Amino acid sequence: MIIYQADKRQFLQHVLRDDIEDVMSRHFRAATGRGVGPSELNAWKHSLFEMSKVLQDEEIPDDAAIGIEYQLPQTSRRIDFIIAGEDDTRRQKVVIVELKQWSESRRSEKDAIVWARRGGRAGEQEGPHPSYQAWSYAAYLQDFNTGVQDSGLALQPCAYLHNHPRDGEIDHPHYQAHIERAPLFLKRERERLAEFIRRHIRHGDRRGALYTLENGRIRPSKMLADSVQGLLQGKPEFVLIDAQKLVFETVLAADARAAARKQVLIVRGGPGTGKSVLAINLLAALLARGRNARYVSKNAAPRAVYEARLTGTFTKTRISNLFSGSGAFVNETADTHDTLIVDEAHRLNAKSGLYRNLGENQVRELIQAARCTVFFVDDDQVVTVHDIGHSGELRRHAEAAGAEITELQLDSQFRCNGSDGYLQWLDDLLGIRETAHPQLDPREFDFRVFDDPAQLHAVIERRNRGNNRSRVVAGYCWAWPSKRDPAAWDIEMPAFGYRRRWNLDKDGSLWIVTPGSVDQVGCIHTCQGLELDVVGVIIGPDLALRDGRIVVDASKRASSDQSVRGLRQMSRDRPAEAAVLAERIVKNTYRTLMSRGMKGCYVYCVDAALAEHLRSRLAAPAAQPAPPPAAEPARPLRLVSEAERRAGVPAAPLVSLRFAAGAFSEGQALDEGAEAWVALPDWVAPAPGLFVAQVEGESMNRRIPGGSWNLFRAAPAGTREGKIVVVQHRGIADPDTGGRYTLKRYRSEKVADEAGGWRHTRIVLQPESDQPGYAPIVLELGPEQDEVQVVAEWLMTMPPHGDG
Repeated sequence: MIIYQADKRQFLQHVLRDDIEDVMSRHFRAATGRGVGPSELNAWKHSLFEMSKVLQDEEIPDDAAIGIEYQLPQTSRRIDFIIAGEDDTRRQKVVIVELKQWSESRRSEKDAIVWARRGGRAGEQEGPHPSYQAWSYAAYLQDFNTGVQDSGLALQPCAYLHNHPRDGEIDHPHYQAHIERAPLFLKRERERLAEFIRRHIRHGDRRGALYTLENGRIRPSKMLADSVQGLLQGKPEFVLIDAQKLVFETVLAADARAAARKQVLIVRGGPGTGKSVLAINLLAALLARGRNARYVSKNAAPRAVYEARLTGTFTKTRISNLFSGSGAFVNETADTHDTLIVDEAHRLNAKSGLYRNLGENQVRELIQAARCTVFFVDDDQVVTVHDIGHSGELRRHAEAAGAEITELQLDSQFRCNGSDGYLQWLDDLLGIRETAHPQLDPREFDFRVFDDPAQLHAVIERRNRGNNRSRVVAGYCWAWPSKRDPAAWDIEMPAFGYRRRWNLDKDGSLWIVTPGSVDQVGCIHTCQGLELDVVGVIIGPDLALRDGRIVVDASKRASSDQSVRGLRQMSRDRPAEAAVLAERIVKNTYRTLMSRGMKGCYVYCVDAALAEHLRSRLAAPAAQPAPPPAAEPARPLRLVSEAERRAGVPAAPLVSLRFAAGAFSEGQALDEGAEAWVALPDWVAPAPGLFVAQVEGESMNRRIPGGSWNLFRAAPAGTREGKIVVVQHRGIADPDTGGRYTLKRYRSEKVADEAGGWRHTRIVLQPESDQPGYAPIVLELGPEQDEVQVVAEWLMTMPPHGDG
């Protein structure tokens, strides 16, 4: 739907002779039946007036088509401004313009993200860079609009911030790749934008480009479908076996029948039965058949991780358009999609939106939006008050829609060392259901109980070396002050000298695969639906042993925990119902956390009695674990040829730490000192500043083995506190590096300065070694002394070739 359509001549008349915001308001009400607020009227008034100044250029043809507020089909996004016509070769062209009224912004360290005041809000918000927004809209149309695909219509995105000066923030080199794809025009650059439009629109719109855009069918392009299919091939984690294959073929058959009658499939399976792997395979197969299919989940973490794993020759955004949150179907037209594949369906809610004030029921809306809807569900993973997507609710709504219902079961266990016995023991242990497995043989599955959370975390960090597939998670019993204050600690247990932060907000839903994030602690929301090799679980005070039985106390959850929001009121109104629900949520949460590991689960309990109870349920006494056996000698890193790099193989330069430190001081590019280029593991997205270097010495061997090859990020932005970094300063004399630089964990003390800012007074560079003789390097800094230079941030130890 395009709210306003005219040619250039008519548009200029509406701006110069009428009040364009009133014209837009009338068009909007006629198209949607709704009015608009003052902020949108103000945006139209000012931004469209600025565009009229640009279009007064006489060389831009009068019969060029103008479209304003084009809603991208099956999304809530709208393209601000479109100019359509033909170029010098008579090819149809559409220029997409993202308009912003911002007068200032601030760079974010995240890719394609910028801080700015958005949508009339008082404070700054993080969000997409305008160039990235414009490009992503063009990419969506190229990938999903058959009118664009079939007509050869060329799309050229750009962004115009008519109030924003060039200040080195919005146009920082950090955003260069996005600005190259969608040029950025700023304050006093009206002539540059007019020249850009003239270059692409030389003749008027004779063939109805706006009609083509508005009326093209929505279907993933063959190129996108082939890309997803190709990315699955050769990846063993996406191979289907046993019951997975039966479900796969059953779903494809149901999709073929859906034109005659609506289909709903309910596929039940416990942790590790391959539900998500099957969902991704179905997405690829349906796209290959030309079907309009989407992968849907309430929880953002599975979407983000699978998007990252499937990103290859296509950029992440273009893959991301195939993935959707469960709240995106509130106003969807019936049967818009051929098939929706709903993963983690037990997490579906009744209401959608940030304030749960949109729609009526996500289950009903998903069934209505597609001819065929596939729900993957585990009724024992309902973990919040708002989760409604259990099997009975799915079945009830399918019957109400008159759908043909098919119910299937996945039993084969791929997680927990393939041990169905472990999951049955876990159910029996937590009192979820009585099973025939009251005892667990640790030889069947590596389950260990720790008395010290610091030791638990240290062992997980050692297990994580090499393949980045081990993490610590916890029940949400601690607040999250570090979200607002990066220097604050979240989970603190002074008796053990243990303090950690929840997963960093900047990593978002990708925390579980972000290199270097193993020192943080994840929660249910960042790991549900995903798997690890070994999971460490901190069981908080919400689960304890009293009088020989496991009891739940949901009041011990952090006040910020949304999963139990509403329980207090329910406890007053319906106490018996609240008690049952609280027990279900807490126990299901720990069942889910403790079943994330494919090879092992290591546990620390805040309640000592509960820890002893867990040990008593092991068939043989579980001794406190010794450190894992030494890793096999690393095989050589895979080197990438120049031809492979040109073909797009993700790689990073291999340099010495000495060169990296010198390059930082002398302004050299890391590429200049590259001895070779090294292939990145498939879970690491290539980014500017990444490099690989060998770490010598044993000063950090508790985290980084001496002689190992490691991935670093040069010139890291943001806080360095608590991170492992390469630091350079004339006061450093490191015996391991033999130079004025060192690799250590960074701690600092600051004071306010006379200018109202702050400066460092003391920096401590802390070794982490199991060998004697390594002392902290302490730098006392006066007002006139040289600032310490942080050359690079350590991210991870590189896996041997063949393990990544």
